[in-house]
Amino acid sequence: MTRRRARLFCGALLALLARPAAAIDTNNLAVLYAAGDNDSRVLAGYYATRRGIPREHVVAVDVDTGQATLPVDRFRRVQRDLETRLGDDIQALALTWTRPYRVGCMSVTSAFALGFDERYCAVGCEATAPSPYFGSSSATPWTDHRVRPAMLLAARSRPGARELVDRGIAADATNPPGTAYLIITSDRHRNTRAPRFELAHRLFGRWQNTVLLHDDAVRDRHDILFYFIGARRVPALDTISFRPGAIADHLTSTGGVLDGTRQMSILAWIEAGATGSYGTVVEPCNYPQKFPDPALVMGRYINGDTLIEAYWKSVQWPGQGVFVGEPLARPFTARDTASQP
Repeated sequence: MTRRRARLFCGALLALLARPAAAIDTNNLAVLYAAGDNDSRVLAGYYATRRGIPREHVVAVDVDTGQATLPVDRFRRVQRDLETRLGDDIQALALTWTRPYRVGCMSVTSAFALGFDERYCAVGCEATAPSPYFGSSSATPWTDHRVRPAMLLAARSRPGARELVDRGIAADATNPPGTAYLIITSDRHRNTRAPRFELAHRLFGRWQNTVLLHDDAVRDRHDILFYFIGARRVPALDTISFRPGAIADHLTSTGGVLDGTRQMSILAWIEAGATGSYGTVVEPCNYPQKFPDPALVMGRYINGDTLIEAYWKSVQWPGQGVFVGEPLARPFTARDTASQP
């Protein structure tokens, strides 16, 4: 990015963040669980109870949690059913399962959010359709964009899923101290977000502790609020700890394959204590547009958006990427960032 374009982007971002922040809340989030799967049903009940989500917003859907991929025809039946059961007041979705994480060539969260559409897919190294919600200041994405951002409440175990819920709730309105770690590794193929790391460091270093490192990982740090990196696998996760509400992800091909072993699954971040993560479910190539823009997600989150809003608004081409986390985590209260020093 040229200096002039960077200045223009910074000005536009600050103008966006200066607007009063509203957020998706318990009254306009629906919790979907897999019919016939007791773990999914129990997690949905736990989440709704802990968050105070109305009982009528907890909805069973016909998905098979024994399969990684939900067939497109079955998804379309689920979608038609939801159209009759969800009112226009519902702006976002929490999905209480770990599998399936795909719908055909899309991620499950993008399919539920955007509807299944092959424009959001790619065969090989191609661009996909952009999200109409990208970069939005809207607090009502369904009303404004006909998008219901979706997020999986997913973990490697039943206790892990409950701990994820509890971390999100513990983060609320704490305005936590912590550090954003932006890591530029020697893996040039997975470092395509490096210019955005540098921009985020310049932009937010004035009021958010931000560290830009040339290394292969963060080690022995216990104040992590954001952690962005490009890597097949991220070492030393057992040496660090996260603040409640923390966001962490790694740009790689198949981090969103939640039961995969070829590359590190984003569930490793959740297991390590992060509250939100993102990864792709099919080969995306290394387009930065298919991954979270750190400047955008940090900006929206620090300005008072919920996790689901901040993360979804930061990915321009999200069709192949799955969002995992506690959707309503909201560590920061709204602030006028234009007045920050």
